Amino acid sequence: MTDTNGRDLVLTRIIAASPAALYRAWTEPDLLKQWFAPKPFTVSEVETDLRPGGATRIVMRGPDGTEFPSAGIYLELIENARIVFTDAYVRAWEPSAKPFFTGIITFEPEGEATRYTARVRHWSEEDRAAHEAMGFHDGWGRCADQLAALAATL
Repeated sequence: MTDTNGRDLVLTRIIAASPAALYRAWTEPDLLKQWFAPKPFTVSEVETDLRPGGATRIVMRGPDGTEFPSAGIYLELIENARIVFTDAYVRAWEPSAKPFFTGIITFEPEGEATRYTARVRHWSEEDRAAHEAMGFHDGWGRCADQLAALAATL
């Protein structure tokens, strides 16, 4: 699903876990490593500095050993409710070579469960189309399934 401005990709799930469990899974490095990459990919490194302007770095590793680093910064962290991050900066307000998107992750209570929404806002319609063609819905969907399974144990 895309929004009306043509730059967003959105994934929404109802997950049988609390907002606090989902927030932990997004912010604790040892937990992030367990779900953030769609299997058979793994996460080999996670760095988080949980504050606006703080750096985040995640390295995914493919089955053949190829590594895919992703660096950015947090723009907003509201415990158990919202995480906003971007790859427009790599650390300490140092611009990245090519910004691609801003991620807006929300956790909204819904009965005994949580409405989990991952909104990925791209810099251009072309970037959005490229991300969709790379398999956004399948990859982020599989990660959401892995996130749900982990969060149910927290």
